[in-house]
Amino acid sequence: MRKFDETIQRIQKIDFSLAKATQRRLDNLTKPLGSLGRLEELAKQIVEITKKERPSLKKKVIFTMAGDHGVTEEGVSAYPKEVTPQMVYNFMAGGAGINVLARHVGARVIVVDMGVACDLKEHNDLVIKKVGYGTRNMAKGSSMTKEEALKALEGGIEAFEEEFVKGMDIAGTGDMGIGNTTPSSAIASVLTGRKVEDVTGRGTGVDDKAFAGKVAIIRKAIEVNKPDAKDPIDVLAKVGGFEIGGIAGLILAASANRVPVVIDGFISGAAALLAYKLEPKTKEYMIAAHQSVERGHRIILEHIGLKPLLDLDLRLGEGTGAALGISIAEAAVKILTQMASFKDAGVSERVKK
Repeated sequence: MRKFDETIQRIQKIDFSLAKATQRRLDNLTKPLGSLGRLEELAKQIVEITKKERPSLKKKVIFTMAGDHGVTEEGVSAYPKEVTPQMVYNFMAGGAGINVLARHVGARVIVVDMGVACDLKEHNDLVIKKVGYGTRNMAKGSSMTKEEALKALEGGIEAFEEEFVKGMDIAGTGDMGIGNTTPSSAIASVLTGRKVEDVTGRGTGVDDKAFAGKVAIIRKAIEVNKPDAKDPIDVLAKVGGFEIGGIAGLILAASANRVPVVIDGFISGAAALLAYKLEPKTKEYMIAAHQSVERGHRIILEHIGLKPLLDLDLRLGEGTGAALGISIAEAAVKILTQMASFKDAGVSERVKK
């Protein structure tokens, strides 16, 4: 609890002290005013987050947090829970989608075991912050205790801080956990006030019958546990997941250390929603990489007030969308720092009328 409280207290409201100077720099580059659109807005956001007039995003880290879910007993996923550790080993072998895209953008992938339902073999890129061997079945009672929820949040904070001391300019979030769209939908429903069916998607691709069952299970979990929408930790404990708590903690830690954090898809979005409810100032440190196919993701982003950079019909998770978002963030910064001004290039500026 102490680490959690200290982290929250360190999150500062962005003061926009560099806004005018950054805008002047952008306006003097060899292009029509505002012609690079969102890239210019993104460059300004990164300047304000880092408090650096000429930021650099060379050191990139994507955290893929893994955990299992007791609610898989209810048949909410098309895949068995054994896939969670199997995919973790795939990450560590470098063969997953996140590994390919991380290599493409020059990012490191750190896999964090927040609650996989078995003991994993040691690996240089594996960090153990295990809260438990999977959550309990939220359709029958709380996913975890409040103490476990706090431990998950602090595990995410610790995972970030341990990498931050090695050097980090930008972070990305990712997830792995069979069944984790179910708790994510429950979190989204409770914290946005929307109906369960509005925020629930098909996850790994369940059929119509399984989808209807999934909606019913989420409704049952909310009815059984009665999570308090005004208490994000209570929501995490009753209908959340260990990796979702870990991602939320990571977002809090990134914000406290003034590191831009690129949010992946629906599961990361649910974690971002928790972080935002715990400390609204985190919104200013978040960059939404993309709009997922999962219907609840759009609702979450709109609730927080984040506009996604991409819409590519992604629904893989792992941090794949975050990797692409990091690439765009780096492009935005390079426009600001490497593009010539009219004066430097000897190009005539537009005629003032």
